[in-house]
Amino acid sequence: MIVYNQAFDLYHTIFRFLQFLNRFENGTEIEIERLRIWDFYLLFPNRIHEIRLKQNESDVRKIRNSFVKDSNNPYEKITEDRKIFEKIKPYQLAALNCIASYDIINKEYLSHNIISISNKAVLEDFVAKFEKLSAKEFNVISLMTGHFKLMSLFGADGLKNRTNLIESKYDA
Repeated sequence: MIVYNQAFDLYHTIFRFLQFLNRFENGTEIEIERLRIWDFYLLFPNRIHEIRLKQNESDVRKIRNSFVKDSNNPYEKITEDRKIFEKIKPYQLAALNCIASYDIINKEYLSHNIISISNKAVLEDFVAKFEKLSAKEFNVISLMTGHFKLMSLFGADGLKNRTNLIESKYDA
């Protein structure tokens, strides 16, 4: 039996990344690891409920619970987040290189693990040709590019530590 999984589809990865990047303006810089984490939660939205939040982030908790409903889809169930996260890494990096080849993001910044949007017009042109996002996808992207964009990537309260997708113990 052949089962399709969008996590291992290069073109779908490009589609997802362009949806995230379209939320930002020219010159905006985003860490590659941050975008990869966001992408993981777009792929597996029910895992968003596993992100550790602080006590004072009850507003985010409410938004998460009301707009990203937990589902029992057997195809979205994963047991080892870190393993899946590492398995999708080559697809994510290839997607970023493809996006850079269209000059949507700056190629030189990629080698420094930073994504810098360089051509918003081309980005918008691509995204305009896509189908509309589902409500769940739209909500996940909004939550990630809103609250989780402001959060530090590093440290005890950083995104890497809260998601536990990437080792953060040795971060400065």
